[in-house]
Amino acid sequence: MDSGSIAKRIPRVNTIDVARTVALIAMAIYHFSWDLAIFGYAEADLPQQPGMIIFARCIAGSFIFLAGVSLILAHDGDIRWPAFWKRLLQIALAALAVTIATFFAFPETYIFFGILHLIAAASLLGLLFLRFQWLTMIAIGALIVALPQMFRSEAFNAGPLLWLGLADAPPRSNDYVPLFPWFGIFLFGMAFARIGRERHWFERLAATRFDTALPGWLAFPGRHSLIVYLVHQPILLGLVWLAATIAPPAITLDDVRAPCERSCLAQAGDATFCTKYCGCILGAMQREGLLYRGAGQGSLTDQQLQFVDEQRTRCVSEVDSERMEPPNRSERPIDKESAR
Repeated sequence: MDSGSIAKRIPRVNTIDVARTVALIAMAIYHFSWDLAIFGYAEADLPQQPGMIIFARCIAGSFIFLAGVSLILAHDGDIRWPAFWKRLLQIALAALAVTIATFFAFPETYIFFGILHLIAAASLLGLLFLRFQWLTMIAIGALIVALPQMFRSEAFNAGPLLWLGLADAPPRSNDYVPLFPWFGIFLFGMAFARIGRERHWFERLAATRFDTALPGWLAFPGRHSLIVYLVHQPILLGLVWLAATIAPPAITLDDVRAPCERSCLAQAGDATFCTKYCGCILGAMQREGLLYRGAGQGSLTDQQLQFVDEQRTRCVSEVDSERMEPPNRSERPIDKESAR
């Protein structure tokens, strides 16, 4: 292997930037599904459905793989320390900002080790593998990917060790991307880039008509992926919030009857009572135009909340009154003395 040829810098490859842009678009689509679910324009469990989970993991894998590729292309053969530390600091600060923001917004499921945290840690660990052959990178990466499938232990359930990904009870988090197995994907990206550098794939690709013809606007988001990652979700969330404020998503009684009855049954334990109660309270809300997805403590005015509370009291009283009424004569038990 000609180390001099590998250490030689290659021109910027537009195709890689466009690949990041495509990953960013896919990520925005997935995050948009969360926003639609939060504000009631989609089913509440849409982001957790099997197809969406697979979609999300493919997106995360593509970002991590491309991060591994970028580490080789930028620093293989000759680490450019100023550029490396500057980029690492940017990612680390962005990861910290995500943790702080989600801690206050979603304290029960805040992001303590998400994709930015993983990329920052993987970039540091990746330096240890810059001198490895690509076949070794693939072998070690495969072991890292496979390890969580073969070994988990409650010893890794402790908070300081959760970032490793070997706990037998994975934590609740809106974005959990632990070292195992995801650092293996990062190594796969490094291995791919190492093969490409040895075989001069990237130089050839950069010189093709396909790569040079890719429009700059399509490559631009990929060249500034960190900024796009940080700002896209607040923008999308704000747009959906604005839409929900102007035109709340309407729903029918059937859409909310079952969740209402399940919630009532968990508290009251009386299926008959819950069926009548939910029919009463939901009917009242529908007549007042208050029945829409997301209608709750954060989306109703004080006056509307007072109306709902009054209707709850009325509905409970009405249903209890019905239960206290004596049964019909035909349903009364037979009196043995009178039957004689």
